Amino acid sequence: MDSAFEDRHWESQDGLSLHFRDYPASPAKVDRPPLVCMHGLTRNARDFAPLAERLSPDWRVIVPEMRGRGESEYAKDYMTYNPLTYVADVEALLVQEGISKFVAFGTSLGGLMTMLMAAKDPSRLAGAMLNDIGPVVDPAGIDRIRDYVGQGRSFPSWMHAARTLQELHSSAHPKFGIDEWLDMAKRGMVLQPNGRIGFDYDMNIAEPFQQADGAAPPNLWPAYEALRGIPLLILRGALSDLLIAETAGEMQRRIPEAEIVTVADVGHAPILDEPEAVAAIDRLLAKIG
Repeated sequence: MDSAFEDRHWESQDGLSLHFRDYPASPAKVDRPPLVCMHGLTRNARDFAPLAERLSPDWRVIVPEMRGRGESEYAKDYMTYNPLTYVADVEALLVQEGISKFVAFGTSLGGLMTMLMAAKDPSRLAGAMLNDIGPVVDPAGIDRIRDYVGQGRSFPSWMHAARTLQELHSSAHPKFGIDEWLDMAKRGMVLQPNGRIGFDYDMNIAEPFQQADGAAPPNLWPAYEALRGIPLLILRGALSDLLIAETAGEMQRRIPEAEIVTVADVGHAPILDEPEAVAAIDRLLAKIG
């Protein structure tokens, strides 16, 4: 449904041209706060296409691509590939669009960004969804990501790409068939000028991530607790190695009104078309508008 959204751009504070998809709301729904959907570390706007097409035009859905991903410009300084810079980039987009109140949907890295944005000014958030991420990230999941991010592999066909993803990530999606892996490949990869299939991100995003190996993680519990008082949904893959059950339980204890939904037979991260995820997102949005 290419006609469902408009390709648009904004400029970062350091002069990068960044891309976002803008799925408009119908005239009767324009008073609702827009949904701002923020993707994971190696992902892009295509991850949210099915969700955005389902929710628009009842909601305006904005899907920014972080610097170094998709159609957004690659950073000149790879050390700007970090969550605080990504948040500043999205803040510039909100200013451009005149958005003072929004609903944040964040998958993985996007969920960390959501918490950081809440810590800065929680009054702007009309609601939030954290997809398989919390204030504590399990080291096993970090090690797994570190093993594959920035490898720069390419493939002669979409089927080769899909088979490789299946080999790498079958533990996270054990029920996927080849059609689902092909869809996953086409969301995260792109046809390159040389005719091969490659990942749709700057391999340099791995550098700050790898350099942080062994560094003490920041305490994000205060940022998470800044989400208290708004409609809050936490999705967790039952097989997740990033958001483990103990962390999810502590998140529930600290914000009892949050709804935590565990998606069966999925690891990191739910792709948001699972029946449990669809129903939970609809419940969240019903609380907002």
